[in-house]
Amino acid sequence: MTDREPGESARESPTVPAALRAGAALFNEGHVLAAHDPWEAAWLPLVEGLDERLLHGLIATAAATHHAATRNWSGAVGCADNAVEYLDGVESTSREIDVAPVHDWCRRLAADPETIERAVPPTIRIEGEAPRFGDLDLSTALLAAPALAGAVAPGDEGTFETAAELAREERGTGRTRFAELLFAFLRTPDTRPQVAARLADHVELETRKRRDVDDLF
Repeated sequence: MTDREPGESARESPTVPAALRAGAALFNEGHVLAAHDPWEAAWLPLVEGLDERLLHGLIATAAATHHAATRNWSGAVGCADNAVEYLDGVESTSREIDVAPVHDWCRRLAADPETIERAVPPTIRIEGEAPRFGDLDLSTALLAAPALAGAVAPGDEGTFETAAELAREERGTGRTRFAELLFAFLRTPDTRPQVAARLADHVELETRKRRDVDDLF
């Protein structure tokens, strides 16, 4: 037992493939601004290179699409211009992501942000597939769930980040309580309020148990 509370451990940045997939699922499910979170987490430690440009371009794409959807036309144009600039030259990457439709979408938004009222954002494809919540494995679900919680009313992002840390600790122990609840939150939108409440209860209980143990020493 450590002297840290759940969620207080130093989090490592996610791998680029995991962040790309988690963000793509969020974007494809319609939570375009939330897709920004896993992409940014993987982008922040990068200095330069194709991965940095790709992630930066996707982050700007999410922001441009969100601004357009909320009729912030100037914000949409500015972010779309940035996305076009960063995505130039990364159509062919080792990450197997189909950049061309995203690049084209941002060009259209930059020229006419009201495009969003006549067309839907592109589907982001990785290795020929369009990830959605039902396609995520544990590592990518643990990135997507807190981001989704921050975007929808039934969830509290901080609680979900702690739950994700606890789910990582469960690996190899035979316990899957937190992982199962996080998967359920992603995959069953109709029950998200109930799942979020159960998850918060379990996080609070686990946190209290650890505090009680720490107080013994």
